[in-house]
Formats: sequence, C-alpha cells, structure tokens
Amino acid sequence: MKALVTGGGGFLGKAIVRLLLEKGVEVHSFSRREYPQLTALGVEHSCGELADLQAVKDAVAGCDIVYHVAAKAGVWGPYDEFYQANVVGTENVIRACREQGIRRLVFTSSPSVVFDGSDMEGVDESVPYPAHYHSFYPQTKAQAEQRVLAANDAALATVALRPHLIWGPEDNHLVPRILERGKQGALRKIGNKPCLVDTIYIDNAAEAHLSAAEKLAVGSAVAGKAYFLSNGEPLPLWEIVNRILAAGNIPPVTKSISPQLAYAIGAVLEKIYGGLRLKGEPHMTRFVAKELSTAHWFDLSAARNDFGYLPRISIDEGMRRLQDWLAQR
Repeated sequence: MKALVTGGGGFLGKAIVRLLLEKGVEVHSFSRREYPQLTALGVEHSCGELADLQAVKDAVAGCDIVYHVAAKAGVWGPYDEFYQANVVGTENVIRACREQGIRRLVFTSSPSVVFDGSDMEGVDESVPYPAHYHSFYPQTKAQAEQRVLAANDAALATVALRPHLIWGPEDNHLVPRILERGKQGALRKIGNKPCLVDTIYIDNAAEAHLSAAEKLAVGSAVAGKAYFLSNGEPLPLWEIVNRILAAGNIPPVTKSISPQLAYAIGAVLEKIYGGLRLKGEPHMTRFVAKELSTAHWFDLSAARNDFGYLPRISIDEGMRRLQDWLAQR
C-alpha cells in the first residue's frame, strides 16, 4: 500500500503521515517546499504547486490512495490565490486520480463551507451551502468539496471530512496565533453570549481520516458523502481560548466588544487593506467577527455510524499534552 498525502508537511498532514507509517503504509508527500522532518521519517517527498497538473500527476503516480489535505487557508488574500490552490488544485488531484486508476480519494474540507454567518447548533450534514460567503477560503473550499463529492462514481470513491478548529502540539496556525495575540493583549471577547463551539484534537482528526479511508470503497456507505468531525465536546468559545492561553502561561481574555462593532471594524479594515494592498491579514474581518460571535457545534452521528468515529483524546487530555509541549519549547 502506498498513499499520497498532499500537504504532508502541514499540521494535519504530518499527523496523517505518521499514522500511515505506523500502519506500515509507504507514504509520498506533496508540498510546496521541502520538509526535512518528513525525509527523516523515510517519507518520499516531492515539491510543487497544486495548480500545476503535471506536478500533481507525477506525485500521484504509483499510489493506491490519496489524502488531499493541502489547501490555501486564511481569512484574507486575493481570490485567485485561493481559487488556484483550492479549486484548480482539487480538480487536478481528481483528474490525476482518474488517469492513474486510483480508487480512493479522502478530501479534507471544513465546516466553514456551510457557514452562513448565523449560529450552527447541533447541525448535521443536511445543512445546505450558503448563498453568500464572507471569505474566499470557505467559498473556494466549498467549490472544491462539491467537485470531490460529484467525482464519486463507479471508478473513484471519494469522501470529504470537515474537522472543526484542529489544535494540539505542533500546531503552526491556531495555537500560535492565539498565544501571540494574547501576549500582545490584543484579544477581545466578541459579545457576551456563551456561544458553544466544537474543536478537534489533532490525533482525533488524523485518526478519523484513516478510519474513513478504511471504509471507503466504490459503493460503500461513506462514498460520495461529507462528514463533520470534532471532539464532540462543545464549550464556550472563550473558555477554549483561555484554556489555550493558560497552557502557554498567558493571562485570560477579559475585555470584550460587541459583535456589531467587531463586524464594523472588520469591514473598515478590509477596505483599508484592499484599497492600499497592505501585506498580511487584518486583525479583524467580517468573517472572523461572525465566526467569533456565533455557535458552531455539530451532530457527529453520521461519522460514528458510517466509519466508527470515536474521538480517543479528550479536550482535557489534549490541553495537558499541549501544555507539556509548550513548556518543552
């Protein structure tokens, strides 16, 4: 068995790679740059852009299954950059799978593909895609997910997984951002409503990908479907943020602003950054304001029933592991 993991050097990709290696699977990683850590693990690695069809074809060659994890994430940036990486890149992965005769494709999606700016409380996969998006990331991820699900047929079995807010040791996105903003004293609670939010510990997210892959086959229960993934332990958003801050020995967030003010600030900053073509991301956007002031927790019944998903690491245990990892750094 040989698996291709796109984005194998990223946070989730690397966790999937390690699990595959533990199971004796030969792994090929495809990323934009070299990752010496993967080479040290004995992983075959190639570099390239997802929008480069030939590079994707070369990476897929000789593999039996593809875990398409790589994507352009973020809340800000030119539409074409998101479209090329997330939509064109996914189209290239699907085409390469077909041309190479690969029978299974596991796609990493996001719950944000169905976020319409309002509370999502206990929703299942029947919730529709919204008519409008506040950010190019969920918009292009939704387009990519729809292409993956539409590609499911008698030759290629596909599944889309939607993990929500992955965190844990070695996180290079969510945790560092929270800790850095916390050190600066720049975090503010948005509103006073205790919005419940699902998150998922990194090991649980990776294991879910392998569990879905084991059940994935042409005509199987998981083929052609999307699944929400989380720890199944929704907590108030700012409790989660403060627990991450505590793991890094940083004081909790106490100050707050209203959701309306946060949204207005986001709108203004987007205009400034867009008009002046400033580098980096605004500290607030309309999408972030909506995300941080609404509930996001999901019904995991489908994942439990169809591929036996059961989060092994609790949030409490995950926080202990995160604290230990941060202390060692």
